[in-house]
Amino acid sequence: MNPSIPTTSAYPAVAAHGRVTFLGAGPGDPGLLTLRAVEALAAADVLIAEPEVLDVVRTHARANVDTPQLTVADEVSAAAGVPVIRDAANLVMEAARSGRRVVRAVTGDPGLDGDAAEEMLVCATAGIPFEVVPGVATAVGVPAYAGVPLRDKQGADVRFVDAKTASARCWSEVGASDGILVVSATLETVSAAAAELVSAGRKPDTPLTVTVAGTTTRQRTWCATLGTIAQVFKQGKVLPSPEGARPVIAVVGEHSAAARREDLSWFESKPLFGWRVLVPRTKEQAASLSDQLRSYGAVPHEVPTIAVEPPRTPQQMERAVKGLVTGRYEWIAFTSVNAVKAVREKFEEYGLDARAFAGIKVAAVGEQTAAALVEFGVKPDLVPSGEQSAAGLLEDWPPYDPVFDPIDRVFLPRADIATETLVAGLIELGWEVDDVTAYRTVRASPPPADTREAIKGGGFDAVLFTSSSTVRNLVGIAGKPHNVTVIACIGPATAKTAEEHGLRVDVLSPEPSVSKLAEALAEYGAARREAAKEAGETVFRPSERRPGARRRRTT
Repeated sequence: MNPSIPTTSAYPAVAAHGRVTFLGAGPGDPGLLTLRAVEALAAADVLIAEPEVLDVVRTHARANVDTPQLTVADEVSAAAGVPVIRDAANLVMEAARSGRRVVRAVTGDPGLDGDAAEEMLVCATAGIPFEVVPGVATAVGVPAYAGVPLRDKQGADVRFVDAKTASARCWSEVGASDGILVVSATLETVSAAAAELVSAGRKPDTPLTVTVAGTTTRQRTWCATLGTIAQVFKQGKVLPSPEGARPVIAVVGEHSAAARREDLSWFESKPLFGWRVLVPRTKEQAASLSDQLRSYGAVPHEVPTIAVEPPRTPQQMERAVKGLVTGRYEWIAFTSVNAVKAVREKFEEYGLDARAFAGIKVAAVGEQTAAALVEFGVKPDLVPSGEQSAAGLLEDWPPYDPVFDPIDRVFLPRADIATETLVAGLIELGWEVDDVTAYRTVRASPPPADTREAIKGGGFDAVLFTSSSTVRNLVGIAGKPHNVTVIACIGPATAKTAEEHGLRVDVLSPEPSVSKLAEALAEYGAARREAAKEAGETVFRPSERRPGARRRRTT
């Protein structure tokens, strides 16, 4: 554990009353939570969060944390389409009086939230201890993600206005200034706010940016002026819309100039920004790949295409694991994360741990398999220096030498449908191989109906195929991806299988590596974006090109 991060034991034990942490969850990006916020969430017995940030904070709380709902549906509110907000202060007090640790999470920063301030006062009056964990304020974080810095070396005046509560006097004061103005509004009200500023003295040609869903991969930013924003929304068919009540952050001033933002828009210009990418793997298998895709701005969606089951006859595997302990093998070669998992589970069944590998050389095909071994407590002796595959492993595998190798046998735990490449290669190098079925792979159950519809209907922007079996299984359980979906394949064999299923292959990884596959897709996305910009066209995601799709401007 990192010694710089306090453990949950740093929190004092609760007495007659619990304690309350008022916590800022930031504007929406889960990565903007502070270390202190993560620590407080891990210690929470009760989590009371606004619906907009519940998913952001719940990830860091315990599985059994109590999460009373702030919104309740009744007949009146359901008919009006407006949920009723329960009295959060009462929920907080009720939980704290029961002696529990309570986290009250709000969007942005609690110091800028009027409701949170009132709830703090209620706690203070009742003698319930509380603390405040600041968060990234929405009015500050969203402009940063939109590529609009609020200050420069000249130190311009910056003012913040909430359009919902601003008085005529407020509009008059900020309209008379020439500083940077950050306005919290909605899609429907931002044009009216712009008109208020023009009436108060701001020039109609003053640059303006409007950002919705800031800091998330749904973020969209429009560049306009105070005098043109209403027309921009109308021409872009942004309004009228049922989504008009969505909150936005508008920045008024020279820092919002379109040319300036073109250079500073680091977030929305990511190569795969907002792309929904289908990853036909389990969450465990896809962890590092999904993280890499997120770094490119994509939204990965994992869909398992295979399920792993124990071998039908486990005796062979049991004998091989016992052989590891008794010194039957010189080497053990792992060809997948699932193989590592199968051996680890068998070890745990026999009460063994990583120490049982003492004296045995360990090989791993690929970085993910090696990482699974390290997590188990085993550092591989051999990982391919080149191609991350069985063929790559054979390139580096030493031939059997009776002088230096006291034992000539290799234990190879693998899937029931694995190819014979590694077995044949090891035998050719002089080794004896115990080729053991460690697990069976079967086709996974179909994904939910909405996912199947998105696959066939073009709701995904890209799909990554990491093997021929993922192509066959995905088509088998969910149907063929729509022709607007970008198809990316890990190698020629996988691409051939995709083409045999009637798919157009757009991206081919230069190496049989999932990391290189994701990188190749990002390069494809970057080239596509650049070509659109050079042609003076709006940048659309592939899914927005399908018939009937609602097109959204991303730059």
